Order: sequence, then C-alpha cells, then structure tokens
Amino acid sequence: MSNPDRLLIVDDNEDILSTFYEFFNSLGYEVKTAADGFDALKILREKPDYFDCLITDLVMPNISGVGLISIVKNEFHNIKTIAMTGYGGHPGALASEARADIVIFKPVDLFKIERKVAELIGRKEN
Repeated sequence: MSNPDRLLIVDDNEDILSTFYEFFNSLGYEVKTAADGFDALKILREKPDYFDCLITDLVMPNISGVGLISIVKNEFHNIKTIAMTGYGGHPGALASEARADIVIFKPVDLFKIERKVAELIGRKEN
C-alpha cells in the first residue's frame, strides 16, 4: 500500500482549519494543521521531506502566508503550495510573487481545492 498524500494546512481561523482537516482526512489524505506560518515552519523543519502540499492562508499573524510560501520555495523544493486569500487582488499578487503554485480566493469550494491539490501532486483517483 502506498503512503497517503500528506498536506499541511495553515490558517489562523480555527473553523477553516477543522473544516479542511475533516474534509481532506475523509478523502484519505494525511493532514497536519498549523495556526500560523511560524508553527507551520516548525512542523516543516521537523519533517523536511514529509509533506506533498502546503495550503496556506495569506494574511496571518507572525509569519504571513506570503512569507511562508517564499521560505518553503527556498527550503523545501518538493512541496507544492496553494495560497488562499479572502482579500482582493493585492495578496493574490503577493502570492504570485512568492511563487505559490496556485492562488485561490475565499470562500473556497473544498471539492475545487481538492482537485487542485490532486493535480499538483499527481494524486491517483481511489
């Protein structure tokens, strides 16, 4: 049996974190969550080759999603990144600048974001 696809989901909104956790977990992903970029980096550095995809909010305390994506792109070359934002074009432009693989605007459609994750990491249909 192959390893499950592993996601790290970062958002300072607990409701969003738990919704994403439940949703992706129910689809067979292994999911870890972090409440901000600082916690996310700690998790990533403890398990550098562990995660397949990072899904992060852009506007967060401590380390923003833009900062997090920039660090991930420099330190963890194999991790695909999806940026989520509820704010118009500016954070979206920043996410592109930070080289996020995909930028998604909130409110997000969970099935749409799952399709994007599957495309990015080459997930096979169950």
